[in-house]
Amino acid sequence: MALPSEVLTPARWQADARGIPYHPQYGDIYHGVAGALPQAQHVFLQGNHLPGRWRGRKRFTIGETGFGLGHNFLASWQAWHNDPERCERLHYLAFEAHPFHIEDLRRAWRGLPAGMHDQVQALAAAWPPLLPGIHQLEFAQGRVTLTLLFGSIRVMARQAQASVDAFFLDGFAPRTNPEMWRPELFAQLRRLAAEEATVATWCAAGQVRRDLQDAGFLVSRQAGFAGKREMTVARLRPGLGRSADPTGPQSIAVVGAGLAGSAIAHALARRGHDVRVWDAGARRAIRDPGPPSGAALIPALSPDDDTRSRLSRNGLAHAHRHWMHLAPPARPLACGALVCAGSPAQARRQQAALARLQFPASWVRWLTPHAASLQAGIALPLGGLWFPQALRVDPPALIHALLQQHAIEYHEAWIARLAMASAGGWSLLGRAGQVLDQADQVVLANAIDAPRVLAGSTTMASWPVLQNLKPLAGQISLYPAGASNLPNCIVAGQGYVLPPLGGWAVAGSTYRPHAARAQADQAGHDDIRGQLAQWLAPGALPWLSHPAPQAWAGWRAATRDHLPVIGATPGLPGLWLACGYGSRALSWAALAGNWMAARLEGAPEPIERELLQRVRVR
Repeated sequence: MALPSEVLTPARWQADARGIPYHPQYGDIYHGVAGALPQAQHVFLQGNHLPGRWRGRKRFTIGETGFGLGHNFLASWQAWHNDPERCERLHYLAFEAHPFHIEDLRRAWRGLPAGMHDQVQALAAAWPPLLPGIHQLEFAQGRVTLTLLFGSIRVMARQAQASVDAFFLDGFAPRTNPEMWRPELFAQLRRLAAEEATVATWCAAGQVRRDLQDAGFLVSRQAGFAGKREMTVARLRPGLGRSADPTGPQSIAVVGAGLAGSAIAHALARRGHDVRVWDAGARRAIRDPGPPSGAALIPALSPDDDTRSRLSRNGLAHAHRHWMHLAPPARPLACGALVCAGSPAQARRQQAALARLQFPASWVRWLTPHAASLQAGIALPLGGLWFPQALRVDPPALIHALLQQHAIEYHEAWIARLAMASAGGWSLLGRAGQVLDQADQVVLANAIDAPRVLAGSTTMASWPVLQNLKPLAGQISLYPAGASNLPNCIVAGQGYVLPPLGGWAVAGSTYRPHAARAQADQAGHDDIRGQLAQWLAPGALPWLSHPAPQAWAGWRAATRDHLPVIGATPGLPGLWLACGYGSRALSWAALAGNWMAARLEGAPEPIERELLQRVRVR
């Protein structure tokens, strides 16, 4: 199934004569006159026997059909916060076809109790741009997560992956919005349901009850709220549902100390796992990050919002969430990026893509040549796409910081192959066949070396994506910028230039698919200058005229479709791959780590199921 491209239609604040917010398309209100919080308490929390059911649990997951104004989430978070016997982690997954702009949400939250002020402020600060797909937010030092799925529930319910303990069915009434109450949706809820999952809803329609029964739930009635005679509650039939809480922290060996490995190690260690990183150059990466370097994290954008586009914008959001708290120089520079048109025809295509996608201007917009030139501080003749959230990153400093956190162990050694351990898990073997480590889980995040390690451990005949993984040598040029601070932002087209940082500016990059070794040379400098000359006016950046810039060279591992390989290895439990990142390692790094941590925990996953199918080991 192809994941369709959706255009979100945000909700707009409207209230009826009583001051109750409502949606004119559906002709229905968001909550009753008795108030959103009392309704949340009676219908959804008490209806699902909360907070009692989450007590003593490692994690508890709530799923809501219709996030609306967020009152049910805020009420749940507040109940969890106030409960001294609360579960270790509370996960909340919510679908919303028409999300509100933050200004309208703030208006709806004005009357909430003062005791909810901290939660309201945190949610407002983290509220994502209104883009289709999955947005995952963290609160309370990562102990509360909110996973928002923006788009029609018909599409997004099939894309969710979670183990839900309690469902809040809170869509508009079946007569006005039948999409939220169809049997097909209830079948998806059963797929997501954990053992002994419960359901609660204010809706008492007979057809809804019958459809819930057909989906595998035992349905009953309870007293309704605020004058409503009845409401519906249900429990999943015995023998159905996902297994209970997964095991606790595990020992995990990550092979590879580059961007892929360091981001995965960081994400897993944050969740309490015992993480060890193995790499022949790990000590250098951790203790000596080296001179300032640079790379750009710019989301892709395609007219059909393809896999690469969806994953890269999700990856940018995760990088913001988990890297921006780091201290300089590891903290990325949120300078934004201009993706310049290389021709009038390309400028027209960029504008047509924006018109089709209708993404919010706060996330991406078209800049005329004049506006683009002002933004960058240099003359740009054709304008381009402006991504204000794009990041300039110093990869060595970032890797250094990620591996220093959360008591991650690192070992400088070459891993030759893996072997299944007799007691379960995996043994990591050195060149002479000696056992260097044993772990419950192993992640191969060592780029082009991942197939080599696998080939020594098992057969790869059924995984053509790994057989076709290709090494690409590449070079970037580092220029002493002097007093120049131009450009003001990342400027990309054919090649790219980065704002000066620490006295150094960066231009990139080359691709050498058949190189015998990765090396920086004058031919590479000339290649980069030639790319830039196609769209950058002569003399626009004086530092580009330096005759002998420094350089950095290295390898990329790329797949034929330029998508990464991320996922569990079929038939080899406990063995994971994260490789084939190509030139977009920054885009995939934080996202892959957080997805893997969620999968191991049984938490709501931050990537759509269909997209995971396209990047799986295949």
